[in-house]
Amino acid sequence: MLRPRSGFRAWLVVLGAAAPGLAPQGALRLASGFSVASRKDCWRPTVDDVDRISWGKPAKKKGTGSRGVPHRLNEDERQLYDIARRKGFLEVGGSGWRSQRREAPLGNTYRSFCDARGCASIVVHKSQDGNEDVVAVDLSPLRLPETFDKVVARCAADVAGASDAQVDGDAGVSEEALGEEEMELDSGDAWETQPIYHLAPFYVTWTRPRSEAKTLAKELAAFFETATKDKGKARRGSARKPKVKPGKSRRHGGYGIGG
Repeated sequence: MLRPRSGFRAWLVVLGAAAPGLAPQGALRLASGFSVASRKDCWRPTVDDVDRISWGKPAKKKGTGSRGVPHRLNEDERQLYDIARRKGFLEVGGSGWRSQRREAPLGNTYRSFCDARGCASIVVHKSQDGNEDVVAVDLSPLRLPETFDKVVARCAADVAGASDAQVDGDAGVSEEALGEEEMELDSGDAWETQPIYHLAPFYVTWTRPRSEAKTLAKELAAFFETATKDKGKARRGSARKPKVKPGKSRRHGGYGIGG
């Protein structure tokens, strides 16, 4: 049985609600009869607000972004983000760290997007030589503190090639890349009321050669139903870049953050 790192409660599993056209709502029942579902009665950002702060525009809902956790994407990150939305998993080089921001805006934005949809966040961290890529599934956006061990076990059993799943507290990503405001909160109330950047990520990981890592990521995306279905809408959204100039003195380039 997989166990979480010491001092951190096991959190679980679930899938569900978000914006229209992005994913099926409610519980997903696998062929085996096992259900995966996401917390509904909790604070979540909207997909629209996540997109807005990724462009540097003000969010409509307070708490969607934070000055200490950058979300604004550059052109290359924008392309990777749009592809990840459609495929259901993100691909980044190493930890996705971008030194000029002292943070990982792409990882932050994709995690917030998954939180808005109520689904797991799947990221392939690509190694330089392509021999030891890390496939990491962050369960924190699911926000349901119940049968975590059971879901991880079912994922390992039902997903092809996932039997060697490992629970990893940070999946090799530096603490700095997680954001200054990341906290470990044991209170169940935190998962109902706090923005995702106030919740510690919880990863399940696999290490694979490049081709096997991508194959596994596709299988995991199918298991958790993370891919969006409206591909055309995702492409058009990227084309509508708002005319907002970044503040010259803002290291993180955050506009309209409400927290």
